[in-house]
Amino acid sequence: MQLLDYVQNNMNNIIRLTIEHLQITGISIITAIVIGVPLGIIVTRYKRLADPILASANIFQTIPSIAFFGILIPFMGIGKETAILVLFLYALLPIIKNTYTGINEVSPSLIDAGRGMGMTNFQILRMVELPQSLAVIMAGVRIATVINIGSATIAAYIGAGGLGELIFKGIQMYRNDMILVGAILAALLAVVADKLLGYVEHKLTPRGMK
Repeated sequence: MQLLDYVQNNMNNIIRLTIEHLQITGISIITAIVIGVPLGIIVTRYKRLADPILASANIFQTIPSIAFFGILIPFMGIGKETAILVLFLYALLPIIKNTYTGINEVSPSLIDAGRGMGMTNFQILRMVELPQSLAVIMAGVRIATVINIGSATIAAYIGAGGLGELIFKGIQMYRNDMILVGAILAALLAVVADKLLGYVEHKLTPRGMK
């Protein structure tokens, strides 16, 4: 079978491109979590900031990725850095929005109970609000991760590498085997990443809430 022959003859290159794909998406998602979750928490405390921050994230989400790459190339050039920035901006909206929504949906009675026990605002956030909203926050992270793994294939268009390189070269050379390898591996990475994040969510969820 042509597909299996291609995989056997190009295994090293396929592994290299898969690692590049994981690097691009991994860095962008981790950065989006580090920035997006605190932003989501901040907008629950300062309601006036919610609309402008969520609107700004929405704007980034509505720009087609290929157009976003084109806008940034004159300023940042081609390569992984530009791809990571674009994917980071795409990941921000679901993470900020789900953090904001999850914390806002925590029952006020639980927060009042925490205050009645003498908890500080930080303790309420850490011990009440974040555990209660964890499932919603992780849903945002999982959505952002799956979207980014798919969107990262377009990053090959600007020389960032990854599995999209197989897809684009396959299109240019009329090689369905190359296209299928790139597409199948990207889909598998998305499924595996989602399952791993589900496992992380299960481990982080307090025992009494499982």
